[in-house]
Formats: sequence, C-alpha cells, structure tokens
Amino acid sequence: MTTMPLRLLASTILLLPASARCHDTTPAAAAAETLRLWEEAAPGAAGAADHDIPVVAWWPATRGVDPAAALVVCPGGGYGALADHEGSDYARWLNARGISAFVLRYRLGSHGYRHPVMLDDVSRAIRLVRHGHERFHVDPGRVGVMGSSAGGHLALTACLHAGAGDDRAADPIDRGSARPDLGVLCYPVVSMTPDKTHAGSRRNLLGDSPDDAVARQLSGELAVHRDVPPLFIWHTRDDAVVKLEPILELCLRLTSLERPYELHVYASGPHGLGLGVRPYDPAKPLHPWTVECGRWLGAQGF
Repeated sequence: MTTMPLRLLASTILLLPASARCHDTTPAAAAAETLRLWEEAAPGAAGAADHDIPVVAWWPATRGVDPAAALVVCPGGGYGALADHEGSDYARWLNARGISAFVLRYRLGSHGYRHPVMLDDVSRAIRLVRHGHERFHVDPGRVGVMGSSAGGHLALTACLHAGAGDDRAADPIDRGSARPDLGVLCYPVVSMTPDKTHAGSRRNLLGDSPDDAVARQLSGELAVHRDVPPLFIWHTRDDAVVKLEPILELCLRLTSLERPYELHVYASGPHGLGLGVRPYDPAKPLHPWTVECGRWLGAQGF
C-alpha cells in the first residue's frame, strides 16, 4: 500500500494496516564497541554493577569522506528493563541508512534509580558523541535521539529538557550541548499524569508518590515549548499498553507552537512492534514506518 506522507506541522493522522511492509536489502552492520559515559563512577551511582554503569554501544556507519549523522538510541522497557530489539536492531537499521548509532544503556527504576538520573544519562550520551565527533567521524551538528515506549519518553524528555553545556565545567564533555538536533519517537510514552500515563513507567521513573509538578514537567503534552527540535512520531491505534491520546495532544500543541513534526498512526500493531521483524534482517520486509522515517531523516539532513 502506498500512502501520502504527512506534511511538517500537520496534525492529521495517517492510518495504515500494520500488514503493509517494505523491504530493506542493505547488509547488517558490524559489531559495536561499548563506551562508558563517565570514566569514573557515574554521578549518583548506587554501586559498581553493570546496571550502575551507563554506557553506549557504538555502531558506526560505513566510513565515508564526510562525517555521518548520529542518533543516540534509547530502548524501551518501562524504565525497568531494556528491549534489545529497540536498541541493536535499530542500530543496524540506522547503519544501513548511513547513520551512526549509539545505543544507550541508561540506569533504571528497577535498580532504584529515579528521575533525573535517566535524563542525566541521555544528556551525557549526546554530549559524549559531540565531544568525540572526530573519533566517531560524525557531524556534531547532526546528533539526534531516538526511543521506543519508555525510551521514547526519555528521548522526548531530552528534546524538551536537555540543557546547554557549561563552559566552566571541569570535564570538557560537559561543556557541550545535550540538546538533540531532532527526535524519533516510536510508540512513545508521552504523559506522566496518572490518567494518561503507562503506570509502570511512571512508577519506575518517579516512584510511588511523585510530586505533581515534576510529573507535569515530564508530560510532553504539557511541557512542550517553542525550542523543541523536529520530531518524527509513530504509533498504532490499537496499542493496548501506551495510550494514543497524549500523543495527539502533544501534536496539537506542537501545531499551535508552529514546531515541525510528522505523525503516523497505523491502524493496528502490538506494543513493542519495533522494526516489524526480529531480529533485524535486511532480506525481510520491515514495517512501513521505517520507510517514512528514512525519508523524513533524509529531509532533515540525516
């Protein structure tokens, strides 16, 4: 099935059956190198186990003459786990598009961490990529963020709240900006208000009795502002885990602020759909969101 892509700033919805699939025949990427976000213990670390040490897995695009664009990828898992198919599989798909990927292992609520630790981790990852852009052969002006489900919430939080660098920081990495140049949100948790959120994600991120002001600050449909970077958002109408309504509210607010975004809502598909194929296999048909997103990324210079 062919569809007309949504225009930027549109608030309309495109409904497609999840059975529509598209092929990608590019070979899979090479293995990744794992990099610690901090050489020493991460700020606020509760121990020295693997889950206390945030890292990125670097999946470099095939090296060309020009530096590649890069995306920091935040897997989903309700802030209590990390779904590999929303991490390494996405990295392989991005590499096939000539984009370097940095899959983030951020700290989780299931291990006792709470906001703002997760935002600190994704912010540090973005800064690390920009700081090491020569080594990574990436363009520091084309560093975005991507996430699914709760990882989509984290990616959106970075787009809304990640800060500029501190010129006086002792650590040179912290002198760079953590603001993404764009965001890709896959069936994202958007709201942290009790009636709209995914309860497990809210509990793992904010605890059992979160402050209402903090929950509102971390609700994208309420906290979005005029400086948010361009967003690509997709979801399925019958997702039984993450609600569609906050996503629509976010997009209406983006429209009112005249901020660029593209929204695709597919008629059906389970939560955690990912690429539509597990594991990533370039010889098999992928979900059509990958084609629409690839086109959109190209239009953004990625």
